[in-house]
Amino acid sequence: MEITYSLSEIDAVAQQILPLLSSKVVVFEGSMGMGKTTLIKSLVKALAIDDVTGSPTFGLVNHYESDDNIVYHFDFYRIEHEEEAFDIGFEEYLYSGEWCFIEWAERVSSYLPERYTTIEIQWIDNDKRKLKIINPSD
Repeated sequence: MEITYSLSEIDAVAQQILPLLSSKVVVFEGSMGMGKTTLIKSLVKALAIDDVTGSPTFGLVNHYESDDNIVYHFDFYRIEHEEEAFDIGFEEYLYSGEWCFIEWAERVSSYLPERYTTIEIQWIDNDKRKLKIINPSD
């Protein structure tokens, strides 16, 4: 499924795509500045989590929680060796049954589960993006 949206519509898009995700492990693909973290912030909000969200670039993982949902947000942009993900217990997070939103997953590809959802984000112009949802069964 593909969705084109303006940045002002991102909260509505997050509400729209959550039911379309067949896996709670979600890999976000797109170049730097494409809006991966911004979309993740909106998804966390759509899951009724009120925590302040931001990029976990330096800490590798942020943890957000509400009464009904837990989200682990990973950003592996700055890791130099895949083993750094292992050192933070990445595999345990992946198999926790909770939401795992992962940026720069290609840097930890050998740790990813067999089945996960991918959201590809493409730039259209300064205000518009196109995303494509790829579920494991697609």
